[in-house]
Amino acid sequence: MNLTVGEHSVRHIRRIVRSLLGEWGLGHLTDTLELAVSELVTNVVRHVPDRRCSLVVMRQTAGVRVEVTDGWRELPLVPSVPNPETESGRGLTLLDAVVDKWGVAPGAGGGKNVWFECGVT
Repeated sequence: MNLTVGEHSVRHIRRIVRSLLGEWGLGHLTDTLELAVSELVTNVVRHVPDRRCSLVVMRQTAGVRVEVTDGWRELPLVPSVPNPETESGRGLTLLDAVVDKWGVAPGAGGGKNVWFECGVT
């Protein structure tokens, strides 16, 4: 899906993910995927000036892979120790705690691709 996301987009995207997981018989991954997708899309809303991204949700042999690609060159950083005084900056730390694996790669058009996999053994 190619999207321009806003403040209320995250809840709609969570519904789409929930629906896909139900169709695929992977409902046990719903909470984890909804949280992880929410974090990545929220990062687009907060950090990408034009708020455009593409979202890919792929069923794999063992689990699901999600990719969020945007046109912003700046790669996200995971703070080694989150500042307890700030209200943000913990999203990728949270992502790391709930998914099986994740990563960031430069995108084809100069942006970036942030991805994660769940249910992969």
